[in-house]
Amino acid sequence: MLEVSALHAHYGRAHILADVALSVTAGEVMVLLGRNGAGKSTTMKAIMGLVRPSAGHVIFAGQDITGREPFEIARLGLGYVPEERRIFMDLTVMENLEVGRRPAREGQRAWTPERLFALFPSLADLRDRPGGRMSGGEQQMLTIARTLMGNPRLVLLDEPSEGLAPVVVERMARAIRALKADGLSILLSEQNLHFARLVSDRATIIEKGRIRWSGTLEELVAAPEVREQYLSV
Repeated sequence: MLEVSALHAHYGRAHILADVALSVTAGEVMVLLGRNGAGKSTTMKAIMGLVRPSAGHVIFAGQDITGREPFEIARLGLGYVPEERRIFMDLTVMENLEVGRRPAREGQRAWTPERLFALFPSLADLRDRPGGRMSGGEQQMLTIARTLMGNPRLVLLDEPSEGLAPVVVERMARAIRALKADGLSILLSEQNLHFARLVSDRATIIEKGRIRWSGTLEELVAAPEVREQYLSV
């Protein structure tokens, strides 16, 4: 579904990503792990076209999307949930969802507000509430729900558990597992190994813009030296 190879990216003269390679198969949740500043968000933005790669390739659903505009990439079925959420604070939940609406894709069941309220029950009672009057957890759920209204085939989730209370993190994990069961592919960026273990099939660790380790979550749990070197704070 997604294959990134030999990806490089710069901010000005700063070389932020170097030879990044990763892949996500259909119906899989793959987590990109790393400390703050390791290059996780830049990798997400480079895949989505928000940062223009200086070298390498991004192949999505068999198409080379390297260097294409973000709106073109989104129309192909790649959804993006940014770390900053960026919901419309003055719009209600329903209005935010309508902003994200895109036509259904062939072979996929279309996302509707009703399906999303079943996935995120706490949003159902807030459908007429402005985004600016919601908690951080509710805003995060709304951001994911708005992205799903675009009927994506794969979603990039950037730090979805950051700053959330443990009970909300558990709800978020249940929602991601439900999306996986529905056949959605997900590339997840995380620092929280506990959260990653709840939802992910495979992990890739990035440090200083380079991929340092890849394997299953079971292999990572069995490798304390890897966790200590690249994930401990």
